[in-house]
Order: sequence, then structure tokens, then C-alpha cells
Amino acid sequence: MAVTRLERKGRKNKSVAKKKNAAIKLLNDAPVIKKVDVEKIKEEFKAKLKSEKPAKKKAAPKKKAEVKEEAPEATAEAPATEEKTEE
Repeated sequence: MAVTRLERKGRKNKSVAKKKNAAIKLLNDAPVIKKVDVEKIKEEFKAKLKSEKPAKKKAAPKKKAEVKEEAPEATAEAPATEEKTEE
């Protein structure tokens, strides 16, 4: 008896296996990080946070102070008008 090969099926099986292996390699492929000073990066990050926070805090109280200054002037005028109406 003669044995027949299914050539197309063989090529298909090989190509599927190659694609599968390539996909696995891509998923596992990650750059290796070497010689990175983690402590230095943390210090730089903390320094950035410290420099940004005071600027934001200083800006907010100035706006509140302006509003507070305007409020007492308005209350001072109201009693003066009431006194005039009583006399």
C-alpha cells in the first residue's frame, strides 16, 4: 500500500505552530531594566511634589483674603442705613 502525504495540511500545521510560538515570545518579551537608581528617582519625585504643592496653597489663600476684605465693608454700610431710618 502506498502512503500519501497531505502536504497542505502539513504546511498549515507548521505555520500555526510558528504563529503560536511568535505570539508567546512577544507576550514574554520585556525590556530588561538594569542599573537604575530607584532611590534617586524617588527623591526627584518628592522634590517635584514639594515644589508644586506650596505654589498651589499660596494661590488659594490670596483669593479668600480678597473676598473677606469685601464682606466687612458691605456689613458696615447696612447698619448705617438702619440708623438713619430710625431717626
